[in-house]
Amino acid sequence: MDKLEAINWKIFKERLEQHPDLTLQFQYAEDKWVDASYHITEIKQAPIVSVDCGGVMNSWTEIIVQLWEPEGEQQDRAMKVSKALSIVNLVEKSLPLNPLGTVKIEFGNSQFDTRQMFPNDFLISGENLIIDLRPDAVQCKAIGRGGSCGTTDTGEECCTPAVKKEATLKPKLQMVNLASTDQMCEPGSGCC
Repeated sequence: MDKLEAINWKIFKERLEQHPDLTLQFQYAEDKWVDASYHITEIKQAPIVSVDCGGVMNSWTEIIVQLWEPEGEQQDRAMKVSKALSIVNLVEKSLPLNPLGTVKIEFGNSQFDTRQMFPNDFLISGENLIIDLRPDAVQCKAIGRGGSCGTTDTGEECCTPAVKKEATLKPKLQMVNLASTDQMCEPGSGCC
């Protein structure tokens, strides 16, 4: 699935609340699953303020759910959605989470570098609620909104090749010496 639309905290939580009796599974790549022994170690709220390369200020909030696979711990089944919701409720007693915050799942193990991924899709398979994760992507907000991606000191846009137009080039001047050689002042001649 390649939707890659960010989901906010309110919708994420509502989807969990619809299926409290299912087992919560996470798929982080094609046929790659977070081990059933995973823990939700923390939920972070990160307000972000940035200025993009076009000089425009942006702000948003991310809600990051961190998953951890303990080494050597064996478990046949992952936690129930209801247990995940009890962790969410515990967190929200101390930290009110922004319902419009963009949700990311943070995960890594010995075969997969830790990264933050988007919940791309929620799938029901038998007794499982599977959250399909997809990586975030780098983007240029300025170009995405049809604007300039900043300028150099000479006013050229940094993300586009400099194109010189013939009309903007100054005409070349030919220098002509109008002084005759017999009226020139030579060093040591006493004319100055």
